[in-house]
Amino acid sequence: MSVGTLYTSPGDKTGKLIKAIAAFGGVSVDVDANYKHMETNKTPEFLAKFPHGKIPAFEGKGGFRLFEAVVIAKYIASLAPNSGLLGTSATDAALIEQWTHFTELEFDLQTTIITPLVNGRIPYIKSLHNIILERQERTLTTLNKHLTENTYLVGERITLADLAFAVYIQRGASISFDAPLRAKFPAVVRLLETIVNQPQLKDIYGETTYIEKGLQFISPAKEKKEKEAKPAPAPKEKKPKAKEVEEDDDEPLIPAEPKVKNPLDDLPKSSLNLEDWKRAYSNKHTRGKDGALEWLYEHFDKEGYSLWRVDFKYNNELTQVFMSSNQIGGFFNRLEASRKYLFGSMGVLGQANDSVISGALIARGQDIAPVISVAPDWESYSYAKIDISDPAQKEFFEGALAWDLKIDGKEWVDGKNFK
Repeated sequence: MSVGTLYTSPGDKTGKLIKAIAAFGGVSVDVDANYKHMETNKTPEFLAKFPHGKIPAFEGKGGFRLFEAVVIAKYIASLAPNSGLLGTSATDAALIEQWTHFTELEFDLQTTIITPLVNGRIPYIKSLHNIILERQERTLTTLNKHLTENTYLVGERITLADLAFAVYIQRGASISFDAPLRAKFPAVVRLLETIVNQPQLKDIYGETTYIEKGLQFISPAKEKKEKEAKPAPAPKEKKPKAKEVEEDDDEPLIPAEPKVKNPLDDLPKSSLNLEDWKRAYSNKHTRGKDGALEWLYEHFDKEGYSLWRVDFKYNNELTQVFMSSNQIGGFFNRLEASRKYLFGSMGVLGQANDSVISGALIARGQDIAPVISVAPDWESYSYAKIDISDPAQKEFFEGALAWDLKIDGKEWVDGKNFK
């Protein structure tokens, strides 16, 4: 018996995830065959049920409604508890959340930007394209290392995280995950092929289109005007020959943007190497002897860097913990241009509908604005300089980095790093 109706379109990759979850879990879900994208979802009837008009959308038999693909997928998976799609423990569930959102935010979100960028639907900026590709390769490196040591993303059987991974990586294989990258990251390809070739999933995922070379922007060719034949001009007094203008020059259709030097690069050289700190934080325990904090205090340059407390201004608007965590991830994504000047550790403290977002930053220089203002939403947060000579401020800073911070009785429940 069907548990409800799914509204999606054939080209909706996230609708594919929900159908895969239902098929693997043995849950029957109807797909509205009459749905026409950009028509059905604009009708008053559809908007009365789903005001944002977004797909995929799901309506249960009792009138229960959901939108947002991963949320729907989790709900469908919860109806098949013996499938193991959500793991078998709280630890499994947390790791499934981690890898699902990591692959979505760090890989698929970048893929979503590449297509309109190279197709000219948004102005092409080569430096932005390069940043996106570098970010994707960094993500693939992390995934490949994990999958070299593990058969699946979580545990010893297929979970929701693997099915979501396959949706995102399969899409990327036709856009940016090209032959050189596939050769470099064989474990990623191995898991993708494992999932899409599961007997109950083959028809849902379909054939994977593997691109040989990632999509590139090509400037439209300039039209050449045919020169009209003109009568020979009367002899004139010879003048210095003007420089000829070549019509078929190689200038790009969109002029290259001048490189603007970041004022942070003009600061005096610092004794603290931020990349060394990021490695120390990643490879050491945060607290304790020979820990990351001990390393930081030994090497910290208080003239070249500053410490900051960051707090979200609109905590009363926060609802689900995973949504708040996603907000931090989005904020960090938009700080990409300041990666070499910044380290961050932010988290969600509390519980659903009663939580706050807070954390700590290590920033180049003594002013936070030049570092953080690259993110359009930076003013949604408040910033206060941390003085670690003050015991309370030092305790806050260390708690934010160790992910055991407490604020007004609210405990740290989820977090992300910018490094």
